[in-house]
Amino acid sequence: MITTAIDIGTLIVCTPGTCGGRPRIEGTRVSVQAIAVLYKEGMTPEEIAQEFDFLSLGQVYAALAYYHANQELIENLLAEEKAEYQRLEAEYKAGKLS
Repeated sequence: MITTAIDIGTLIVCTPGTCGGRPRIEGTRVSVQAIAVLYKEGMTPEEIAQEFDFLSLGQVYAALAYYHANQELIENLLAEEKAEYQRLEAEYKAGKLS
């Protein structure tokens, strides 16, 4: 059986207006950041693929390859998200958000 090869460069995309333009798995709203967080928490690629049962193992590995190739960028995006979360949490606790 002959199968068509997938160009792995097409598996990760950045689209303005989708997921804030952040890198994500093509055809999904699953960001590279989401995959990286689970991986950093100790999940294996196989476990991540089971968690997101609509993703192939190849898609998970593509996200991890992107993360490792662009680790500084992804870590900066994660730090920005954490800072925004902490800011909103502080505003909520101060009664500025309801």
